[in-house]
Amino acid sequence: MTGIKENLQKIKSSLPEHVTLVAVSKTKPVSDLQEAYDAGQRVFGENKIQEMVTKYDELPKDIQWHMIGHLQRNKVKYMAHFVHLIHGVDSFKTLQEIDKQAKKHNRVINCLLQARIAKEDTKFGLPFNKIEEILASDELKELKNIKIVGLMGMATFTENQEQLQDEFSSLASFFNKNQEKYPNLTTLSMGMSGDYELAIENGSNMVRIGSSIFGVRNYIA
Repeated sequence: MTGIKENLQKIKSSLPEHVTLVAVSKTKPVSDLQEAYDAGQRVFGENKIQEMVTKYDELPKDIQWHMIGHLQRNKVKYMAHFVHLIHGVDSFKTLQEIDKQAKKHNRVINCLLQARIAKEDTKFGLPFNKIEEILASDELKELKNIKIVGLMGMATFTENQEQLQDEFSSLASFFNKNQEKYPNLTTLSMGMSGDYELAIENGSNMVRIGSSIFGVRNYIA
């Protein structure tokens, strides 16, 4: 059985230079993250704020922490002093809360707007027209402590490559169109362990990979 270091090296060697690897470490013990850190990984993604806070306290401080799960506004305050990038922003109210909490720490927090591209009902995210409304709004200009740096999308959990291709390419094309208007949009976060290669082919420059690095996830009741 290959270890975390070997898995990381294999994945990193397969990624183009311009693609950022977010090691999705949710439910994994600190020892696993430390092993990945020792192998050179510095970007980690968590989907629960409390778990990320605990790991932040225990691990080296040069780690970039990405919040990749659905965001509860009332918990933003717990990570506002250190989070590097928030992936799943799907409402203007959430942006306002992030801005409010970032201001308390004299920080500007980078955010990705989550686009809804999957055909499943369980996925969060904004339709494209709502994203355009937010990007063009005067209210956004008033938020000085957040910066929208890109978009994120989660494809349908399916083996159907044509469907995945359609979902990824639709978001990539929308991203490219808006990048011309908003130069701050530099990050397109698409692709996980099962579909990241196709996501990269479609323009993703940030992939969120967990099980292919750390092994099958342990879900604790």
